Amino acid sequence: MLVIVPTYNEAQSVPRLIGSVLELLPAIHILIVDDGSPDGTADICQSIADTESLGRVHVMRRAGKQGLGSAYIAGFGWGAARGYQAMIEMDADGSHRPLDLVAMVAAFESDDSIDCVIGSRWMPGGKVVNWAKQREVLSRGANKYAKFMLGLKVNDITAGFRVYRSNLLVKIDFATVVSEGYCFQIEMTRKVVALGAKIKEVPITFVEREFGVSKMSGNIVVEAMSRVTVWGLQRALTIGGRNNSR
Repeated sequence: MLVIVPTYNEAQSVPRLIGSVLELLPAIHILIVDDGSPDGTADICQSIADTESLGRVHVMRRAGKQGLGSAYIAGFGWGAARGYQAMIEMDADGSHRPLDLVAMVAAFESDDSIDCVIGSRWMPGGKVVNWAKQREVLSRGANKYAKFMLGLKVNDITAGFRVYRSNLLVKIDFATVVSEGYCFQIEMTRKVVALGAKIKEVPITFVEREFGVSKMSGNIVVEAMSRVTVWGLQRALTIGGRNNSR
């Protein structure tokens, strides 16, 4: 399994994440996809990779800030070329707990028919810690709106903590993936559901970052809401067209 961790100015958080993941899941490899962090994140991670005796840590350096979605797509390609059978999305800032990853991997490995495991905040047993109420309301509202507009039965459709089976990812034409920010997660959910993927959600505790600055912005929210609205209207027109043809 390969854990893909996009980074931009996460020098304080990501070393601790790497250490915890490798301690709890010794068989896992980690790929840091860094977008030219000016705080030296890539150099720090490369130093860890150089001293990690089992070759479990890898660093991909990209020129400039290219975005979350393209970072994951680059990571998927890197992992596929090296034969990893499963790939994991995980935040660098400590919001995703390695302890929850252990439970997600166990769920994934317990059933070969599962194509994707999602670490869910918005299902029984899931929760968020140290979030402002406004942010929680925004996230819950975005999830409900996306679920309604797209007709998807996923509790945490914007979740960025996921395990994908590689033979599912190879079926996706990533040239058609247009989203960045957390809208990338919505688009990925939409695409894997369309492929008939079996998804399992596992409750997690999402913890607000201790170091650094959140990458959430108004542009990210606008992108998600506008794309979901367009996709939802396209879905409604398609359903309406089918009904009228009967």
